[in-house]
Amino acid sequence: MPDTPSNSHLEGSLERITYYAEDTHFAIAKLRIGNTDQRVTILGTLPNPNLGEVLKIKGSWQNHSRYGEQFKFETFEVVLPSDAEGIRNYLESGAVKGIGSKTATRLVNHFREHSLHIIEYEPQKLMEVKGIGPALAAQISISWKRHHAMRDLIRYLQENGIKTSFCAKLFKLYGSDAVSIIQEDPYRLVDDLPGIGFHIADAVLRNSHEPIDESKRTRACLQYLLQQVSDEGHVFIHKDQLAERCRKQFEIAPDAVDEALFELTERKDIVVEKDAEFEASDAIYPRAYYEAEAGIANKLAALLSVPVTVPDLDAERITGAILNEMSIRLSREQIDILQEIFRHRVAIITGGPGTGKTTLVRSITTLFEMISKQTRLAAPTGRAARRLSEVTGRKAETIHKMLGYSPLTGRFEKHRDNPLKAEVVIVDEASMVDTLLMYHLIQAIPMQARLILVGDVFQLPSVGPGSVLFDLIRSERLPIFELTRIFRQEKESRIVHNAHRIRNGEPPVADPESPDHSDFYFIEQPNPDQIVKTIVKLCTKQIPEQFGLHPKRDIQVITPMHRGRTGTINLNQVLQKELNQDSLSGKGFDGPFKIDDKVMHLRNNYEKDVFNGDIGTIQTITEDMYTLTVEYEGRTVSYDFSELDELALAYAISVHKSQGSEYPAVIIPLTTQHYPLLQRNLLYTAITRGKELVILIGTAKAVSVALKNDRPQKRLTGLAQKLALSRF
Repeated sequence: MPDTPSNSHLEGSLERITYYAEDTHFAIAKLRIGNTDQRVTILGTLPNPNLGEVLKIKGSWQNHSRYGEQFKFETFEVVLPSDAEGIRNYLESGAVKGIGSKTATRLVNHFREHSLHIIEYEPQKLMEVKGIGPALAAQISISWKRHHAMRDLIRYLQENGIKTSFCAKLFKLYGSDAVSIIQEDPYRLVDDLPGIGFHIADAVLRNSHEPIDESKRTRACLQYLLQQVSDEGHVFIHKDQLAERCRKQFEIAPDAVDEALFELTERKDIVVEKDAEFEASDAIYPRAYYEAEAGIANKLAALLSVPVTVPDLDAERITGAILNEMSIRLSREQIDILQEIFRHRVAIITGGPGTGKTTLVRSITTLFEMISKQTRLAAPTGRAARRLSEVTGRKAETIHKMLGYSPLTGRFEKHRDNPLKAEVVIVDEASMVDTLLMYHLIQAIPMQARLILVGDVFQLPSVGPGSVLFDLIRSERLPIFELTRIFRQEKESRIVHNAHRIRNGEPPVADPESPDHSDFYFIEQPNPDQIVKTIVKLCTKQIPEQFGLHPKRDIQVITPMHRGRTGTINLNQVLQKELNQDSLSGKGFDGPFKIDDKVMHLRNNYEKDVFNGDIGTIQTITEDMYTLTVEYEGRTVSYDFSELDELALAYAISVHKSQGSEYPAVIIPLTTQHYPLLQRNLLYTAITRGKELVILIGTAKAVSVALKNDRPQKRLTGLAQKLALSRF
């Protein structure tokens, strides 16, 4: 390591860019110091780095266990060249889009050392150069301003002590005027950038030396905290809890909170309601969630008030129709539910794995079609919709697609005034539907239609706020049909047997009689490093050889956490190295992905028709076109490098991301390192993802902790109470 103290400065030219993340602008590069042969590995936030650029950076040295000495910089400054030759080299580096080698030479030959001044302040003069017309001149000017505006924003954030990793999001929001927009009204960030906007705004104002409008700050703080509450899964927070958070986190007095709550109520941003279950403190709702809960309860009450015409379907006719169409003999329990379900306009079907939910959905669909009822099938995710389509043999779609969601407007085409064209709507995996999505779905249900929700209430709740399926059942106002008989017998499926044991708080058991021919195994291993090694061995050799399953396509590692030795981050890196070691990253691309990598799409993208949780394989990485392509079940989707934040390695995924999917083989590490997330419903959800094989690896103590923790954090919701008070 060079003899340089902490918080030191370096100056040199960028010689190699080892890694660059478009979404965060985090870069790892080689810096050549001055005119010497000394090269230093540097890392930090550096938007749009270009080879040959001269940088002044400030930071400190750190010793990486694998990569050795590195210089982590906190601030940077680009030293623009002042002589003609330096300017030509700088422009040739690609720093300004639209200027290639020939254009750079002609431009510098014409303007010499004034070239950069002309580009920034007098871009209209660029048309004096041969080959530069109005369109190219405008492109060069815009590119220059964008390039330097990004770097101005980075410096502005650094000056205010704000993480520069937020730069990309801010620039995407406000473009080249980001700094001036933030300076003009910092608190607009609370609405524009949920989650982190308030912290940025607060830091900006505290560093501006201008008087702070404390009432405005308190309102912004409350809006930020309400967003934080929603991110935690709640739809409201009690007033005393909200006031305590304000006091502890931001030193805001209770009187100021009361005043701000009154102002937000007057502006109709929030709703204050008495909580029937906790009378000591009011419930504070963001208006959207209050209206969603009220809308769900009111529409359900309206639907259930409409009389139902019961078709002439006795047990004998039902049995004959299903046997004829599906070649299946129904159980007495299933026949009873089928007879009864036609008597209700809204109904819920729930039950654990192996109890016949899928058979019942197929049967219901068949019978409604038999009496000429137009039926629509939907699920909350693309994976769940495809699975529903596969098992029913009928078209199924995501709820968003069925409702005609527009990513441009953020609105749904189908709603109360333009309802769905359907007489029956069946929604699978209903436990994954959050409050807002259920509201939009319910509003689009025609008054003469039937709605059937199917789901396993013991699985993890929705990622978004609310616990809708649980609340609908808890309200005791809707007809609930629970399937209890297990059709896949214990001797045929240890997975199903153990899932029900876990659901009842009992430890899973392996098959003592035929350990080599079971579908469920528990490997006792307390050491995290050994767990990782065992997972690698299982994925690369043992499972493929013993069960004939494909290492990447058929085996899915599911883990409770992202961090730690057995978290998704480390496991993905290890498994990528082992399962894709012969692949290349792609010419000139040193990013986190390689050709043939197993990847997951992280958010719904309706333009690309790919959805949160879809898993595919990288087909190509092309440096020249700045594109990466992924194959999803025979369909190829293209991403440019600015969209790579929509992808993540998927050799190992979180339990939450696995919801709505099934995999031939599942490996689940479970240790006491996962203690914060060890819950019974998490273990239950993970195990029920496996179709043919489940391997649990970890400690009996961790399993015991999860089984005993059957009181996951109760989400603050008011839907059950609103339903209980509805008149129907």
